[in-house]
Amino acid sequence: MADDKITIVTGAGSGIGRASAVRLGAAGYCVVLVSRRRDKLEETAELVDGETFVYPADLSESDAIKTLVEDVLTSFGRIDALINVAGHAELLSIDQITPEHWRRTIDINLTAAVLLTAAVWPTFKAQESGVVVNVSSMASIDPFPGFSTYAAAKIGLNMFTQCTAQEGEAIGVKAVAVAPGAVETPMLRSMFDEQMIPVDKTLDPAEIAQVICQCVTGERTFKNGETILLPSP
Repeated sequence: MADDKITIVTGAGSGIGRASAVRLGAAGYCVVLVSRRRDKLEETAELVDGETFVYPADLSESDAIKTLVEDVLTSFGRIDALINVAGHAELLSIDQITPEHWRRTIDINLTAAVLLTAAVWPTFKAQESGVVVNVSSMASIDPFPGFSTYAAAKIGLNMFTQCTAQEGEAIGVKAVAVAPGAVETPMLRSMFDEQMIPVDKTLDPAEIAQVICQCVTGERTFKNGETILLPSP
């Protein structure tokens, strides 16, 4: 166990998070699977070829984030990578935005990633190594109407990635954001049917997972802190 590399993947119950867990497991990582629903995480665990640690948690709660990191360190003694995939989006015009919607969008897409990075930082510092991959969105540079809060959260995530890389350089930590266009996920289909966005105009979650895994393993070179854009077909 001491030689295993440990990665936390949020949003691991479906979509990009699930595909990333599968890919990282195949690359030899022990994957800590995090999302709210245990049943979805257990489905993901069945697909991963390698060791997993199923960890249901609501990442909109700051106490849950602290406990998650503590429990991972108790179980494994180290954390090598943090993959922030968990996301939330709703199609709302600006006049429909409520304080509750704003807080939920920011908490899940941005605050959780910030607080998780802060929680793993002492471990990364002690190890003098670590990788953070944040899943952003093309909406951060070209938002679809109705995605104002989601786009705002993701552009904030892009900037936080730059800050993470800048501060992390002195302690051997790297950070990168991956910003895909429309991806064939349950979240996408909760807002758009196939008439609005045909399947052939979406990316497969496995394509995004491949880029994420390559960034974590070092197979893909990137400028520390950059946002890698992955447009839809």
